[in-house]
Amino acid sequence: MSNIQKQTDVILIGGGVMSATLGSLLKELAPEWEIKVFEKLANAGEESSNEWNNAGTGHSALCELNYTSEKSDGSIDISKAIKINEQFQVSLQFWSYLVNCKLIDNPHDFIMPLPHMSMVQGDQNVAFLKKRFEALSKNPLFQGMEYSDDPAKLMEWIPLIMQDRPSNDSIAATKIDYGTDVNFGALTRMLFDHLKTKNVDIKYKHSVDNVKRASDGSWELKVRNVDTGSVERHNAKFVFIGGGGGSLHLLQKSGIPEGKHIGGFPVSGYFMVCNNPEVVAQHHGKVYGKAKVGAPPMSVPHLDTRFIDNKKSLLFGPFAGFSPKFLKTGSMFDLITSVKPNNVLTMLAAGAKEMALTKYLIQQVMLSKEQRMEELREFIPNAKSEDWDLVVAGQRVQVIKDTAEGGKGTLQFGTEVVSASDGSIAALLGASPGASTAVHVMLEVINKCFPQRMKEWEPKIKEMIPSYGESLMENTELLHEIQTSTAETLGLSKKKELVYS
Repeated sequence: MSNIQKQTDVILIGGGVMSATLGSLLKELAPEWEIKVFEKLANAGEESSNEWNNAGTGHSALCELNYTSEKSDGSIDISKAIKINEQFQVSLQFWSYLVNCKLIDNPHDFIMPLPHMSMVQGDQNVAFLKKRFEALSKNPLFQGMEYSDDPAKLMEWIPLIMQDRPSNDSIAATKIDYGTDVNFGALTRMLFDHLKTKNVDIKYKHSVDNVKRASDGSWELKVRNVDTGSVERHNAKFVFIGGGGGSLHLLQKSGIPEGKHIGGFPVSGYFMVCNNPEVVAQHHGKVYGKAKVGAPPMSVPHLDTRFIDNKKSLLFGPFAGFSPKFLKTGSMFDLITSVKPNNVLTMLAAGAKEMALTKYLIQQVMLSKEQRMEELREFIPNAKSEDWDLVVAGQRVQVIKDTAEGGKGTLQFGTEVVSASDGSIAALLGASPGASTAVHVMLEVINKCFPQRMKEWEPKIKEMIPSYGESLMENTELLHEIQTSTAETLGLSKKKELVYS
């Protein structure tokens, strides 16, 4: 049985942080617009946005070494770190606006202050970290970064990592106190609760099976009720596909030329989670290491304090895995059905290029618990197997496309928006830094898809995001102003730091 529904202004596919953010922005900019959301699972934020399915790092390049690369002349390229830091500042401003306007409640339910640190071992890596510190600490966005290779100082910063460590180990770390731990699952649920009060029609257990262009240029969606199997047709002037790994299939079904020649490569992940409260209490921060030679950027090892359900947890990972599914709740046929005549050469080229990655993933899948513990012991020398359990993290789909720099079949590490030339449909693909930069990415979607409204909307955008259209790095006065006000609103100032058991 199928029934046609009346046309809607906007349909958001997927109940994750991206749809939640775009819906919240659009409701502020065009409150009269009618918005519908379809999510195939029973609740919001259950896939990639879920707090157990991602690292919860407020990605701002304060600690992630893969955002700063060493150039051939030995200097450090910090351009990507600057970009990601500025994008995270945009998220902080929007969240502050929502809190100030009482649109969402207690910010400590989704964001907590937490030091961000980088830690490296070995003379060559120590030399790299020192150069990175010198390059970043001169930049206003990274003010307050400290560096130390003094074991006594490191013992203060990272006691769990320094305990029982051989004294001849060459080790160094950098630290910034104003990093954050973000519970993106809680944030997503808060945003959807807010959207409900704005009369947004949110339908859970509704799977979008097809997206096709209607004769009038709008989009017709075939939506299936997961429980009853009944099918509805919904029409919208604008569609956003924010279904995590599931976005690629729907983008392909839309038939837009911009979606052709794009493939996806699924990567799953695992974390070790500490079950011993005494060990959890000894660590406070997110400590990122350096990826092993030949390992992909998403495999950077890190030891993270997390705040989940108002409880302090400790996680280590990620360990990569492989599954042909594009979502944790996806199908074993996701990968094979994503191969189309227009992207098969791109996918084959990527397969030939990425033999090292394939080999790495196979090795990771084969690891025993004790082998994973050995990797953990590079961080915590005296880690005991009985204190740690394995948790399956989220499923990510890395974008594969043909690029001028990388050639045919280049694997992309990042977040990417693909939209139709007329702006009537947009899809979000890719992975990290993802959720951290959701507000910046969704503003990009709005800019691309509603260019004719931007002049009218700009004052409201600037009210929500005071730095909109400005470079914070170049406007240090504005940067200081924004950092002070967001820290105060979101409870990130050090004097307001909460202690959880």
